[in-house]
Amino acid sequence: MLLNNRYRAIQNLGSGGFGETFLAEDTQMPSHRRCVIKLLKPITDNPQIYQIVQERFQREAAILEELGGSHNQIPALYAYFQQDGQFYLVQEYIEGTTLTSKVRQKGFFTENEVQELLANLLPILDFIHGKRIIHRDIKPDNIIVRHQDNKPVLIDFGAVRELMGTVINSQGSTKSSIVIGTPGYMPSEQAAGRPIYSSDLYSLGMTAIYLLTGKQPQELETNPQTGEVVWQEHLSNIHPNINSKFIAFIDRAIASHPRDRFANAREMLDALISSANTIIPTQYPSNQYQYVNNPTSISDIAATEHLIQSNKTASNGDSQPQKNEHQNISRGCLISIGLVGGLVVAGVVSINIKQPSSPIALTTNTPKETVEPQPSTPQITESATSPSATISNSISNNQTLRSPTNEDENNYAWLSEREVTDADLEGKSALELDIMRNSIFARRGRGFETPGLQSYFDQQPWYIRRYSPQEFDKLNRLSDLEMRNVMYIKKYQTQFNLLHFR
Repeated sequence: MLLNNRYRAIQNLGSGGFGETFLAEDTQMPSHRRCVIKLLKPITDNPQIYQIVQERFQREAAILEELGGSHNQIPALYAYFQQDGQFYLVQEYIEGTTLTSKVRQKGFFTENEVQELLANLLPILDFIHGKRIIHRDIKPDNIIVRHQDNKPVLIDFGAVRELMGTVINSQGSTKSSIVIGTPGYMPSEQAAGRPIYSSDLYSLGMTAIYLLTGKQPQELETNPQTGEVVWQEHLSNIHPNINSKFIAFIDRAIASHPRDRFANAREMLDALISSANTIIPTQYPSNQYQYVNNPTSISDIAATEHLIQSNKTASNGDSQPQKNEHQNISRGCLISIGLVGGLVVAGVVSINIKQPSSPIALTTNTPKETVEPQPSTPQITESATSPSATISNSISNNQTLRSPTNEDENNYAWLSEREVTDADLEGKSALELDIMRNSIFARRGRGFETPGLQSYFDQQPWYIRRYSPQEFDKLNRLSDLEMRNVMYIKKYQTQFNLLHFR
């Protein structure tokens, strides 16, 4: 029997109060591609409710289509239809392993592995929250590590299931009779039917605890006076040397009252960096996509202001793969992987990122004599026949950037005088943006470990290398405005996959 004259069920994947989920094949595709079909049935046969559910089901399906179409770590929606009074969603089949299965197979996650995972999941939450959507059922079973690229994929959004629980109350108004979420993984406000964005962050924190300890929330005690989850006692035998800052980070994520948690996913991401170990081995490759839409304005950097003020030593200079095929990022850049992509770091840590490219030797340039650099900036000239060709064609792993031919076309002195905006960045290539961002450091005399960047700035008449990257980071030569601009450009680059130097 074919569903919708098209889909043939292969295997049941699960069932619950609202229907079933099964693996199917699409008989109308040449490849007979596999897909996941969710069968959903309203809990009431009331015709009035059915009509309401029918209308809202279409809207919710449109939201799922937009999410999956805009982010490759959310399953794509292939189709939706109704048949015999039941509702069906046809979604992309993710070949992978849930976090629950991974723990059962390999045991506890290490501290670094959990940090990597969180760093790759928080941008997804930032994305969906920017769409004004709360997932509401984040747990190990709903996070699949995709076999193809080891990226975590977030599945099973709760909105459609909530829709199936629609009833009419005593006042004649429609409402949902059920609360979406999994006991233990959802906070109290969500259990009361009032989820907020930080409810998802709480669930992610509880997921991290499960990965570290193997303990489900129901196995953990609660402090009777504060209502906080007591979980640290399970770490002593498993992770005796775990970073106390990382423990405090998780404690804040799972605070019982929302006001004590992180305000949003970006703030939690920033805090993750300041609490992380010095080195985080990254198992995920760089992301290979761009967002179709920009769901939230990247000019909203209020969540990072506390890092700028409290950590003025943070910097975000050049990035470069080293001899062990890892990329060493100078302390202080803002992490954003564009979703399980490579890890770029903000705050006070250095993070090693595995790269598929060949190792590149670091330069050992001798600093020039100490002379205060002049307030001019590097320029980049594009070819008249191909935008960015002059720059892009002149650099490879072991080549250098040619000097610009037009000294006035791209002057970046204003980066020390005013805030950067999207309009300043739009239309620029990845390489141009890297030069633009690093010119902030170059004007202050910083050296670069990436050969191409160092060679480019060495050719600029205004540039004087006064400090090694390590010396520069200790001296804190950037103003608050310059640091904000560095972070803004880096966030723009990572969100739209416009990083040339990986």
